[in-house]
Amino acid sequence: MKKFSGYILIILFLFFGRSFAQQSSRLSNNWEFLKQDLGGIWEAVRPVTKGNPESVPLWQNVTLPHCFNARDAVEPDVNYYQGPGWYRTHLSISNPYRNGRTLLYFEGAGQKTDVFIYTTKVGSHAGGYDEWTIDITDAVEAFKKTDAYQNQFKGTIPLSVRCDNSRDLESIPSRLSDFNVYGGLYRHVNLVYAPALSIDKIFAQPVLNPNLKKGQIEIRASFYNPDQVPNGECTLTLKDARGKIVFSKTCSLHELNDSLHTAGKQLQINKPHLWTPADPYLYTVELTVQNGNQSAKKIEKIGFRNFKFADNGPFYLNGKRLLLRGTHRHEDHAGVAAAMTDSMMRQEMQLIKDMGANFIRLGHYQQSRTILNLCDSLGILVWEEAPWCRGGLGGLVYQQQAKQMLTNMIEQHYNHPAIILWGLGNENDWEGDFPEFNKQKIRDFMSRQNALAHQLDPSRKTTIRRCDFCKDIVDVYSPSIWAGWYRGSYTEYKQVSEEEFKKVKHFFHAEWGGDSHALRHSETPDKALARIKTGNGADERSGDASLYGGGSRISKDGDWSESYICNLFDWHLKEQETMPWLTGSAFWVFKDFSTPVRPDNPLPYMNQKGVVERDLTKKESYYVFQSYWSAKPMAHIYGHTWPVRWGTDGELKMVKVYSNCDEAELVVNGKSYGIRKRNSQDFPAAGLRWQVPYQKGINQIKVIARKGKVVVTDSITQQYQTEAWGKPAKLVIEKMSNQGDTTTIQVKLLDANNILCLDAANVVSFSLAGDGTLLDDLGTSRGSRKLQVYNGRAIISIKNNGGKSVVSVQSAGLPTAFINL
Repeated sequence: MKKFSGYILIILFLFFGRSFAQQSSRLSNNWEFLKQDLGGIWEAVRPVTKGNPESVPLWQNVTLPHCFNARDAVEPDVNYYQGPGWYRTHLSISNPYRNGRTLLYFEGAGQKTDVFIYTTKVGSHAGGYDEWTIDITDAVEAFKKTDAYQNQFKGTIPLSVRCDNSRDLESIPSRLSDFNVYGGLYRHVNLVYAPALSIDKIFAQPVLNPNLKKGQIEIRASFYNPDQVPNGECTLTLKDARGKIVFSKTCSLHELNDSLHTAGKQLQINKPHLWTPADPYLYTVELTVQNGNQSAKKIEKIGFRNFKFADNGPFYLNGKRLLLRGTHRHEDHAGVAAAMTDSMMRQEMQLIKDMGANFIRLGHYQQSRTILNLCDSLGILVWEEAPWCRGGLGGLVYQQQAKQMLTNMIEQHYNHPAIILWGLGNENDWEGDFPEFNKQKIRDFMSRQNALAHQLDPSRKTTIRRCDFCKDIVDVYSPSIWAGWYRGSYTEYKQVSEEEFKKVKHFFHAEWGGDSHALRHSETPDKALARIKTGNGADERSGDASLYGGGSRISKDGDWSESYICNLFDWHLKEQETMPWLTGSAFWVFKDFSTPVRPDNPLPYMNQKGVVERDLTKKESYYVFQSYWSAKPMAHIYGHTWPVRWGTDGELKMVKVYSNCDEAELVVNGKSYGIRKRNSQDFPAAGLRWQVPYQKGINQIKVIARKGKVVVTDSITQQYQTEAWGKPAKLVIEKMSNQGDTTTIQVKLLDANNILCLDAANVVSFSLAGDGTLLDDLGTSRGSRKLQVYNGRAIISIKNNGGKSVVSVQSAGLPTAFINL
C-alpha cells in the first residue's frame, strides 16, 4: 500500500485486486457436498444416469455455511477429518449491468480452495480465515457457448468448489495448535453483480484533535476496473447514527487507468460523538461511483475514538483510564463447528456484552466480518490476530502466506473502530514443525511482520502473546501467566503479574483461567492446592498442558470442578481491582471449544476453559465475571447446576452469592441468615457468603439483593445427602423428561448399598439401538456419548424419531445398564 502524506482527504486509485461490490446475494441453498476427493473436476459435472457407475460417489444435500467437521471434531474415538471435500451447485446468472462483472465473494473457506465453472478452474486461495473474491465473468460467458449449458444444465451455470484442510507443514496455522483447523465453506459465499466500474475497498481514518472536540476523516478508496473505464463521478457522504447527512462531497474522476489523487477541503466535524464501550456511536461512510447510468456504492461504519497504552502504565480511551475487561473466542459451536450462523454469533457476542466485557481477543485468526460488526455496535474493543500460531517458522511459501494473511486481515477490517490491536502471532516460541528452530530467524520474520502492520495501519498497535525472545519487537506484549492452573497457586497472580509488568513497556495479560467440567461441583475445591509448589512463577511450560507426568499442578491434579474455577476467577478479579497500573486482561476463553490435542479431557477433544459450554449454556463462572464487570444489578446463588450437596448432619455449608449489588440477604428453608455488605476484597464471593446448616433432604435457598432502590432475587433447590458412599458398583438409568419427540435420560453411579457416589468421575459411554438418534458429538456435558461423569451422573438426550429404542451405558468395571424408550 502507498503511504500518503499531507492533508489529502480523498485518494482514489486504480486497483487490480478483487473484492466484494454491488448487488450481492448469499448462496446458501441447493448445495451438494462430498467428504472425499474426486479424480478430477469432470467427476463433479459429467452427465449421470441413475444406477450407473458414474452416479457414485454419493453426494449429500447441505446448506451453507457448512463445515466438514461439524460432528467429527469431537467424535471421541477417531481423529477429525483432514483432507479434501467438494461442494457443487448450479447458478442462475442474470447480471443487470451492461458490461458488468460477475463475482464470487468468499467470506472464508478452509483451508485451501479451488473454484471451477464447469471444467474451467477460475481461481484458488490459500488461507482459511481471510476474505477473497473471484471474477467468473469470462468463464460464465465461455460456458454459455457450450452444448452442455442448455442440454445438460438447462441454462444454469455449474459451480464446483474444492476445499482442503489436509495437514501441511508449510501453511499456517500449525496443526500443533490447540484448536481444530477446519475444512469447508464455513462462512458465507456470495454471488455479486458489479458494474464495469465499481468500488473495491474504502479505508476511512477518523482522527481526533488533542482535546477531542474536533475530528477529521481521511478517505482512501480503490476501484475494481478491469476494463479500464476512463471516467466517472464520485460522491462521498458521511451520516450520523440517525441517518442525518453530516457532509456530502462530489468530485469527477478522470484517467482512471492511472493512479489518481484528488485533494479537497478537509472533511472536518465539530464535536464528533465519540465511540466508547458504553456508547458505541457509529457514523456511516457512503462512497458512490457513477459511470453513465451505472453506479456502485460501498458503505462502511466508522467511529471516533483515540486510545493510548501509557508507558509502564494503564490503558486510556478518549483520555480516560479504562481497565480492559476481556475474554477470547474461537469460531466454533456445538453441532456446526466453524459454520456458525449469524444468529449464533449475535447470541454469543450479546452474552459477552451482558457479562460486562469491554474487550475481546479473537484467537487465533481473522474472524468473520459479522463478529467485527457486532464488536463495533456493542462496544467491545478488539485484539485481532493473524494465524501464525505455534510450530516455528517455515520456508518462503509459509512466510508468504503469513504475510498475505496479515495484509488481508488489516485491509479487510481496517475501518472497524473496535479494533485497537493487530496480533502478529501466538506462542511462536513453541517448536516442533521443523527440524530447525532458529530464534533469530523467527525474530527477523516477526520484525518484518511488525513493520508491515505499521505500514498498512500506523494508527493501531501491534502485539503478540508468549514469545519472550520477541517481546521487544511489538508495541504491546502479553507473557504467559496461568497462576493456579498450569503452575503455582492463584494467590500468586498479582505478584507474578507485577514482575512481568516491569519487563516490558506496554503490558497486557492475555490468557488466564483454567478448565471446568460443566455440572461437576466440589465441597472442597481447593484441596489440591496443598500439593502445589509455589514460588516458581506461573508461566505455562513444556508439558504443563498434559494430564500426565511432571510436577503437581492443578491442571493435572485438580478436580476440574466449577467450584474451583469460580474461586480462581474470583481471586483474579478482586486482585485486578487493586492494580492501578494494569492495562487489562482477557481470560481464556469465553466458550468451550474443540481441539485435536486433548483427547483425554473429561469431554474428549474439548478445551473446557469456557464460562459457557460449546452450545452457550452458562456455567456458574459466567456469573462471577458478571458480578465484577456488569453494571446491571444481578444476583446468582452458586449451585444452579448442583442438585445434590453432601456432608454430615449439622455440618455448616458455605453458600456463595455472586452479585454486584451493595448488599444481600440469604434465606434458607424460610429462615433469614442475615444481610451482608459486598466488599470486592473480601474473598470469596466479595463477602456475600454464609455458613448454613443444611437439613437432610430438600433445601430451599433464596437471596434478596439490593442496589440502591433496585431489588433482585434468585433461588435454587438442593438436596443434602448425609449417607456416606463406597466405590461405584452399578449404573442406573432413569428418564428425566420428555419434550415432544425428545427424551432426556440420566445415568447414576451407585455403590453396593444404592447410595449415589457423588465424587465419582468414571468415564461412561452411551450407545443406542433402534429408531432413535443419540444427540451426541456436540462437545457439551449433556451432548456427548463418552465423557467423565459429574458428581456421579451424566445426562444425554435422544431424538426418538417416532419409534422405539434401547439405550445402553457402559463404564469399565461395572455391569452395563439398559433402558427401553
